[in-house]
Amino acid sequence: MRILVLSDIHGNLDALEACLASAERYDIVVNLGDIVGYGASPNEVIDRSREVGKYFVRGNHDKATSGLMDLKDFNPIAGLAALWTRDQLTPENLQWLRGLPQGPVQIPDFPEIQFVHGSPIDEDEYVVTLHDALAPLATLPLAVTFFGHTHLQGAFSFKTAAGDAFRPPYKTIGQNETTQFALKKDVRYLINPGSVGQPRDGDWRAAFAIFDTEKWAVTFQRVPYNLKSAQDRIFAANLPQRLATRLAAGR
Repeated sequence: MRILVLSDIHGNLDALEACLASAERYDIVVNLGDIVGYGASPNEVIDRSREVGKYFVRGNHDKATSGLMDLKDFNPIAGLAALWTRDQLTPENLQWLRGLPQGPVQIPDFPEIQFVHGSPIDEDEYVVTLHDALAPLATLPLAVTFFGHTHLQGAFSFKTAAGDAFRPPYKTIGQNETTQFALKKDVRYLINPGSVGQPRDGDWRAAFAIFDTEKWAVTFQRVPYNLKSAQDRIFAANLPQRLATRLAAGR
């Protein structure tokens, strides 16, 4: 089976559509949360995500927008975006967002794989460095965990007492590009597909991953999208301009 893993779309419809158009053959879609927040197309992104997705976990922005999380832990811009998003959502989409499950979530046919937003230990934890990853990796009962939240595409691995980190080595700036990452059966992994709608690794292109369960391999991908359209939507919505300008920097 080929599993398309999406994360951190953040209301960016242009980036989501570019990913779906560019993703090669896949059998199922798993969404790691933060479907909304920051971007100006929350209803459209939820509708599209519900149309193509089968498995979901909630993100912190999903919780904040739907009233399940206090905004005191958000910076002012993120808080304003969450409140704006809440006001824009249809009652049906707000209720759907509120009902998203907390990770980990699993696909019944693949018990060795799980999906979370932040960390299998804490759904809101940021796993940024290898040091951050060692604790969950050392205690994980499963071989592979897909996570999001950090907006940083890559992977962490652990075997016995040693850990390692991997970041996809891309060669272009604005083209469609992929990187292959083969997994080993005796190693445990934390894998981040990257952010669809707001990358923060200095690469503005939308990010996602496809996991091939037969080949036991991940294809990381970066896709250019209509950046100006996404920015114009934010400007038109009178959201903070920083939410638009940061998209071009991938930060």
